[in-house]
Amino acid sequence: MDSYRKDFPTINQSINDNKLVYLDSAASSQMPTFVIDEISRYQMNDHANVHRGIHTLSHRATTVYEKTRQDISDFINANNTNEIIFTSGTTESINLVAQSYCRPKLDKNKKILISHLEHHSNIVPWQIVCEQTQSSLEVAPINNKGEIITEDLISMIDESTVLISISHVSNALGSVSDVKKIIQAAHKKGVPVLVDGAQSIPHMNVDVEELNADFYVFSGHKMHAPTGTGILFGKEDLLEKMPPYKSGGDMILEVKFSGTTYNDLPYKFEAGTPNISGIAGLGAAVRYLRKIGMSNIESHEKNLLNYMSSELSNVEGINLIGTSDKKIGVQSFTLENIHSHDIGTILDHQGVAIRTGHHCAMPVMEFFGISGTARASLALYNNEQDIDCLVAGLHKVNEIFS
Repeated sequence: MDSYRKDFPTINQSINDNKLVYLDSAASSQMPTFVIDEISRYQMNDHANVHRGIHTLSHRATTVYEKTRQDISDFINANNTNEIIFTSGTTESINLVAQSYCRPKLDKNKKILISHLEHHSNIVPWQIVCEQTQSSLEVAPINNKGEIITEDLISMIDESTVLISISHVSNALGSVSDVKKIIQAAHKKGVPVLVDGAQSIPHMNVDVEELNADFYVFSGHKMHAPTGTGILFGKEDLLEKMPPYKSGGDMILEVKFSGTTYNDLPYKFEAGTPNISGIAGLGAAVRYLRKIGMSNIESHEKNLLNYMSSELSNVEGINLIGTSDKKIGVQSFTLENIHSHDIGTILDHQGVAIRTGHHCAMPVMEFFGISGTARASLALYNNEQDIDCLVAGLHKVNEIFS
């Protein structure tokens, strides 16, 4: 994978007179020149508003926009492009499902089921919609390895459950959940499942048909595309029955003062002027990932994670948080009597970029009895030398605080 490092201009620089070691891809991944060039090409040659335009530039922009929809559909093996909704990211996608699918179905006798492992964006939208409808939010437990206790979650599914919403991979710990087993159990009881795929989509093969997910959501900036881009995959029969979430722009077919007719899928959920250049970049990112091969990326990152876990275990005073046997390239940790922000600051002076704090997963931190962690997260452009720099930096942290 080292041959791909040159494709990422941001990582080929120095920070504080040290070669940059970027280990924060779980927060936001870097973009390759292939993506940057596509955005630039679109802006210089094709930029116009999409749909309904008669002129050539509008046709070109629409072609770019809809090609990305097809690329995404192929990438996750959706049935067709009507199941691919462009959003601003995972957060908006979850909010859309909460308000459009769940809110009409919820009441004081109904509930939403999530897990203790979730990112705030897969907690707060459900708290809000449950408050709006006087319904309940139930939380399935996790264990000391940072895994959803699958059997406990399944035992909580009953006739009052309107939806289960769970992360495929924990952003804070890297734990991979058995979403297929959960989906199978939920469907036996007629309950749909939303899967938060923000941390899975850039690191493993995702096949929504094979998973049989009802909704699958993710963000572009986690998968080497621009910020402000995201996807809601939804089964077509579910999306057809859902009312619009926002109004205006392309979600409209006809407007009269007596009433408005909404557009067909997928445009019914795409109000306003879209982020066309960002979506052009998202399409390029998908093509870039497919060219490398998701299986190749997954294998490379698994080997790196094993190396990172082994090397980190040799650091004095370290406590690894999240020790599931099924993980992607994320490792949270603490150092004895040293605040995570101090760890991150000292590492930054050595050119090593990690994330520190609660990682938008405060309930996870509370479960482990800590306020936050240092988190190193991997992507296809990382190598063993990056891990060596991280470990050397942590030895320096210990030296400073000794």
